[in-house]
Formats: sequence, C-alpha cells, structure tokens
Amino acid sequence: MDDPRTTLIDLAAAGGTSLAALSRMLGRNPAYIQQYVHRRSPRTLEEADIAALARFFGVDPVRLGAVAAPSWWRVKRLDIAVSAGPGALIDAEVVTGTDLLDPGLARRLGLQPDRAAIVRVRGDSMEPGLREGDHILVDTADRHPGPRGGIFVVRIDGTVMVKRVALHAGVPRARSDNPLAPPLPDAPVELIGRVVWQMRAPV
Repeated sequence: MDDPRTTLIDLAAAGGTSLAALSRMLGRNPAYIQQYVHRRSPRTLEEADIAALARFFGVDPVRLGAVAAPSWWRVKRLDIAVSAGPGALIDAEVVTGTDLLDPGLARRLGLQPDRAAIVRVRGDSMEPGLREGDHILVDTADRHPGPRGGIFVVRIDGTVMVKRVALHAGVPRARSDNPLAPPLPDAPVELIGRVVWQMRAPV
C-alpha cells in the first residue's frame, strides 16, 4: 500500500489544491499538512482529519492512513441541492452514493445508523454561516427545534430549503440568516432533519 503521505501529496497536486488550503479546511494552522507530509510531525493524522480529507478527495480513508475501515459509517449522499435561496422543488430524495464518516464523530454528534444524509447547499440566504457549495450533514432523526432552535433542512409549500428554525407558541417558524434574502412562503414548516456538521472545500 502506498504511503498515506505520498497519496495525500498526489491527490492535492491532481486536484490543484495546496497543502495550506487543506490545513485550513481542517481548521488547523496553514503548516499542519505540510509538516505531516514532509517532517512526519504529527506521525499520524487524527481520525476526524483523515475522514474530512477522504470525503474531500472522494477516496477510501484507508489510503490516507485510516485503520479499522469496516467500522466507518456509510452515510447517504442525496442528489438534493438544498437551497439556501428560493428553494428547490423535488419529487423524491434520490441516493447518488455514500460517504464515509468517522464513527467517533458520528457518536459525538449523536447520530443513529441510517438516520443521516449529506446534501449540498445552494444559494446565499444562509450566509455567512452557510455558503454556496457547502456540504451539510443532516441528522434526519432530529426533527425537534427545542427551546434553542437550530438550522434544519425543511420543506415549505413543497420546496426543500435549509433555514434557521425556532418554535413560536409551539409552532416551528423558519427564517433566513441573510437579511437580504427574499421572504419565505407563508406555509407550514415541515422539518426533515437538523444540520449537525458543515463541510467546506478549501479556497
């Protein structure tokens, strides 16, 4: 098997992505990946970092140094481009594949097997928190805003969106984070699942 460091260098070069950009994607200092591949410090990447890099490059985490691959969660990737703008009318949720999720992260997020999905954000009405092209991990078992509310994938008047939801007199109400976004339809809000994780490609 190829050295995970060599694999990472090759994948970054093929994708035109710098090691510094990958480090920033992981929330690390810009030299983190460079030190890993060239100075072997750290000696291994954390499982969550391996999982994020594997999702970004679309490869098996084992190629990047993951162990115990069978324990990794497989999460459905849906073809819905969840709209943070006017919304996307869909007839059905179609699975286009699966992504691998670090089981430790899944446990920390409280996810249940087969009750999660990954979808892509479209539009700017949830900026600055969510941007066009972000991928979000949705806990489809959690459809309860609770007293503090949260960000949910919702369906309003047949249209699927990602919005901030809070309860008002026990009824879920949705709104956009971007004050310049157009108003939402005046219709009941159906909760599809809570957004529990966000993934953004490095720039």
